[in-house]
Amino acid sequence: MWDSVGSLTAGPWIYAVVGLSVLLDVFVPVLPSGVLVITAATAAAAGSGAATGQVPHGVPDIIALILSATTASVLGDLVAYRLAWRGGDRLDRAIARSRRLTTAQERLGEALARGGGALVVLARFAPAGRSVVSFCAGAAHRRARDFLPWSALAGLSWAAYSVALGYFGARFLGATWLSTGVSVAALFGAGAAAAFLMRKRPAPAEG
Repeated sequence: MWDSVGSLTAGPWIYAVVGLSVLLDVFVPVLPSGVLVITAATAAAAGSGAATGQVPHGVPDIIALILSATTASVLGDLVAYRLAWRGGDRLDRAIARSRRLTTAQERLGEALARGGGALVVLARFAPAGRSVVSFCAGAAHRRARDFLPWSALAGLSWAAYSVALGYFGARFLGATWLSTGVSVAALFGAGAAAAFLMRKRPAPAEG
């Protein structure tokens, strides 16, 4: 199985594919960017001899995978942030019509105003959380210097976690579909936990 997967992930183009997928999933959250990162990391583990199985030479480097995924994540956040910043009254009205987006915008603003952006990091793991946070930060005209450092930390945390799942899953379970499935389940589990924690955060006090 990993003969064919290794051939698909071999070569420098895999970093561009990973980067493009991660960049675009801020706009299309259903893109399987996390699955792609995990699969490439699993192939890297197999090719490095960390797991059993034979794959072609030229498998991805895990550090390069982390860097490409992190960079693409920050760039995607920045594009969404700038688009929302310039969205004007139409975007403001769209957010005002959604209780979820309005609440997210208020919580994000409060977190950034306190100098703490843990919400940005947490949202990176939640389904569509990255999209909500990036658009809300731009629509609320939050300063880039308050938002982007947390976006970078969020992107690095998510990329490192995803790559680690694929790499160590292959190391301990072997380069098989089972290890990939377990790693993907762990990624989805982290997303579900992040979404739960975000919902449990107390709403800002009124008045």
